[in-house]
Amino acid sequence: MTGGGRAGARAALVTAAVLGAALVVVIVVRTPWEVLPEPPGGYTDPDPTAGLDPRQIALAEAFATAMRPLSLISITLGLAVSAVLGLTPLGGRLMRAAAAPLRRRWFAQVLLGVPALVVVGRLVTLPVSVYAEVIRHRYGLSTRGWGLWLRDVAVSLAISAALTTLVVLVFLWLVRRAPRSWWAWAGAAVAGLVVIGSFLYPVVIEPAFNEFEPLPAGELRSELLALAEENGTPVQDVLVSNASRRTTTLNAYVSGFGSTRRIVVYDTVLAELPDAEIEAIVAHELGHVVAQDVLTGTLMGALGAGAATALAGWLLSSPRLLRRAGAESAGDPRVVPLLLFLVAVGTLLATPVQNVVSRQIEARADVRALELTGDPETFIGMQRRLAAGNLGDPDPPAAWHWFFGSHPTVAERIAMARDWQRSEGP
Repeated sequence: MTGGGRAGARAALVTAAVLGAALVVVIVVRTPWEVLPEPPGGYTDPDPTAGLDPRQIALAEAFATAMRPLSLISITLGLAVSAVLGLTPLGGRLMRAAAAPLRRRWFAQVLLGVPALVVVGRLVTLPVSVYAEVIRHRYGLSTRGWGLWLRDVAVSLAISAALTTLVVLVFLWLVRRAPRSWWAWAGAAVAGLVVIGSFLYPVVIEPAFNEFEPLPAGELRSELLALAEENGTPVQDVLVSNASRRTTTLNAYVSGFGSTRRIVVYDTVLAELPDAEIEAIVAHELGHVVAQDVLTGTLMGALGAGAATALAGWLLSSPRLLRRAGAESAGDPRVVPLLLFLVAVGTLLATPVQNVVSRQIEARADVRALELTGDPETFIGMQRRLAAGNLGDPDPPAAWHWFFGSHPTVAERIAMARDWQRSEGP
């Protein structure tokens, strides 16, 4: 490595450290570590049963027991395939073979090779996904026929391949245009793509999987719009998603910004829940809006992407690592499988950190829902009904919940509602 190359690698490592430190600061400052002051008498100990019927608990535990090994197998298979393709010349050969008809030009290798890599990775885990869908059918959570399931897999795969190809094209173009400082430009570009993606998701990705129509005028629509006004976050519309084509699970959410902000309610929710519990769900989602959780998540994602790209700039300066991948330089398209492997490892390592933050943010949104509705009993009833309808395990293994749990358990959420009730008085 030349002196300029060593200096560039050091600068990339320092930048990664600075952006990583900035990310830590944002996480510490923006995460609501205490969502509810300790009430008189202390916090309530969560009831592991969450007040659910023993038959519901047994069914939820059986479903979780069937699904958890599949999740671990899928993660392991995906990471193993990514390692084989990224840490050996095999992935680079696949890139070149895919572009052979176009004389293996670098952009052709990206346009044809990246989708090939994405497809290979998906095919390896596809049998696990098939069996997981069988289990969801067995427990009554999936209503999809296999034709619709294959369509969803194909659409998801196409979107993933297209977005990955776009990012890699920008990445390699910058590497080839600025060999010494590419990591700085690429970091800024990737961070920008994260921000753009947050704004485009509700208008581009969501309609690829569900159809939406306005909730008919009536008391529920008026109440939901009034909740949004009271929250200080007015919405443009209340939409119903035809989720029942695919699932029996219950959900609602708020998506979009400004003129695209809308409340979305699953049609399964309208069929199964009373209006008061629907309002409690939507109040929780509006809690995310008023706290600007999407913007916070976007900022964290942008900083994380920038830090990861700078770190990649340091790692890809290693001739030894490049040789393992069969690549000559960071601008060689054969480096792409290695890059995707590094992304997979980084994503897995970041998962528990993301979920620690997510659980706190979700708890704060629960508190906001209680403040908006002033009805803890309805909130508790809603949590139990969601747990029963979605087969949520009220008391999952601690290690599993720490790593994979993005929300507090239903037992924790009910205990928090009791604490809020005691804090607020009768």
